[in-house]
Amino acid sequence: MVPRPSASLLVIDGRRRPWRVLMMQRPGGAEFAPDAYVFPGGSVQREDERWSDPYRAAAIRETFEEVGILFARGHGGRLASDRESRAVGEALGRGLEFFAALAEMGLRPAFDRLTLLTRWITPEPMRRRFDTRFYLARRPGRQQVLPAAGEVVDCVWLSVSEALDEGGPTLVHATRRILEAIEGASDATALIARLRHLSEPAPIRPVLRPRPDGPGYDVLDDAQPVFS
Repeated sequence: MVPRPSASLLVIDGRRRPWRVLMMQRPGGAEFAPDAYVFPGGSVQREDERWSDPYRAAAIRETFEEVGILFARGHGGRLASDRESRAVGEALGRGLEFFAALAEMGLRPAFDRLTLLTRWITPEPMRRRFDTRFYLARRPGRQQVLPAAGEVVDCVWLSVSEALDEGGPTLVHATRRILEAIEGASDATALIARLRHLSEPAPIRPVLRPRPDGPGYDVLDDAQPVFS
């Protein structure tokens, strides 16, 4: 199964520890990661491919469609307001595609706000495989979270330590490992600056190792922390 090009976005709020990341809970009946808390994201669609960076386009579109946070700029380079974010949502309700709705409002996607963090490719034995680029971006202004009905059960702002806590939310392997990679960053500004000075990371390719003492698999990967 060829991995589907995909993108996901870690929206962060705050500068110094405990800065927080936005996580959303998927429905229990979802085909992928049911009940788990994940970052907004999804597959690259045809409308994303019209842009020079379809991965960032997909991350921005999916984040808006799932949690209502809009990464876009208007005249003079200003970031979109909460009012404009809601207006784009109303345009989608009229049947417009996302980027057509932005254009109607005089907005363009703010690709510059997204910083590449990592890239993961789902293991080969899996039935649903994704080649996903994960980005970091600061929450634009004071925009409010608006979870998509039917797609998102819950949205929460969590510090990395809260998300990784033993009694914390249900996480899939990749989500947990990505959070562990940035757990050592006490300053979100320094984290983003460091990532922007790094070359594009090689993809993480987890492997599934059958458990010798029973059914199921252990997942192995070579992900490394950004801050050690």
